[in-house]
Amino acid sequence: MPRPTTCLVLLAAAVGLSAALPRSVLAQTGSAGIYTCVDASGRRITSDRPITQCLDREQHELTGSGTVKRVIPPSYTAEERARLEAERRREAEIQARIADERRRDKALLLRYPNKAVHDKERAEALAQIDAVALAVNRRVETLQDQRRDIDSEMEFYQKDPAQAPAWLRRKLEDNQQEMDTHRRFLQAQADEKARVGARFDDELARLRKLWQEFGVQQP
Repeated sequence: MPRPTTCLVLLAAAVGLSAALPRSVLAQTGSAGIYTCVDASGRRITSDRPITQCLDREQHELTGSGTVKRVIPPSYTAEERARLEAERRREAEIQARIADERRRDKALLLRYPNKAVHDKERAEALAQIDAVALAVNRRVETLQDQRRDIDSEMEFYQKDPAQAPAWLRRKLEDNQQEMDTHRRFLQAQADEKARVGARFDDELARLRKLWQEFGVQQP
């Protein structure tokens, strides 16, 4: 059973009057714990031991002078701790994404201070793809010319292509394989050009917002 002096401190803590108690009375509580909290219904509870009604929330342990000695965190079940940890991880991931987005925005603004710079880099990137495609198309045209010559030679073996010389059949096969390879490459270049264009479009949309946000004047 709590000593009378402890009861006085508990009562004072409950009504917020611990500072009004004489120091001699507060000192007599010795090492007895004084715990206080506000329960789920908003009621302040004070006790000489940890309060079971407040296991799901913070409790304050007071010193003999009525000041906070320590804050006791809520006691959670394993399931509650796992849920809280998952929530903390989600929040950390959100903050990390926000920080990463800010870094990307900063880098984007440094790289493209205005639309003219962005347009110039877009044109250069697309021009590089077009230059490669042009070179491949020229090779395709050469292969087509070679194919016409091969087809002319194969006319002698229309009835039975298997009778064509091995070197001629191999020449036809090599030509076809190279044509197929270049056509696949040209398709890949077309896809790459579309991806690059889409990337610059997305960047420009983001940049317009950033330029407006930071008051960047366009030339």
